[in-house]
Amino acid sequence: MTLSKKFLLLVFSLLSVNTFAQKIEIGGGLGVMNYKGDISPDFHPAFARLGGNLLFRYNPNKIVSFRSSIVLGSIYGDDSKVNDSFNQLRGQTFKTSINELNLITEYNFFDYKYNRYHKDWSPYVFGGLGLIKFSPRDTPVTNYKTLQVVIPFGIGVKYNLAGPWDINLEFGARKTFTDYLDNLGGDNPALPKNQQNDYSRGDMYYYTSLSLTYKFIKVYCP
Repeated sequence: MTLSKKFLLLVFSLLSVNTFAQKIEIGGGLGVMNYKGDISPDFHPAFARLGGNLLFRYNPNKIVSFRSSIVLGSIYGDDSKVNDSFNQLRGQTFKTSINELNLITEYNFFDYKYNRYHKDWSPYVFGGLGLIKFSPRDTPVTNYKTLQVVIPFGIGVKYNLAGPWDINLEFGARKTFTDYLDNLGGDNPALPKNQQNDYSRGDMYYYTSLSLTYKFIKVYCP
């Protein structure tokens, strides 16, 4: 291969990488996890616990984005803090750590792309598929699986702070297929039947986060 052909190949390779890089975004954030299940039948803000996330986002166009995230945190609940006689009588409490890996598709309601002449923003919705590994603080009440599939979905807002820096505010729910996030499933030998909830409904958890992201933007040189 001649020197000129090698040079052209190198140029095309760099252009290709540069074009692809404009679509890549990385970031991380902090937030809170909350839980809905046997101990907390309704959303209970007092049970919120700290969580964190790292994300990789690919933006093929202004409307749709694809994202992969790692989310780490914990969920908590206490019957004694729920204003219900059933919960007060049972008196159970739990804390469970959550490790989540997900693949998510986002839909931006407005065209969202970096523009050096103005700041951009857009609300968005998202949905996808995830895998969680959860670990209860207490000894498991039965031999249940702690590796589970979840369905993440929710809403958010993206806002361009300056240049390649964006901020994302997001509220998401996770539909699970287990009733043992709270270590209190419907088949708990430690409790009488009249103190066990409907295990067929399954537990859910929520993650509210604020993330800072960096977008790799092509720099035009004169």
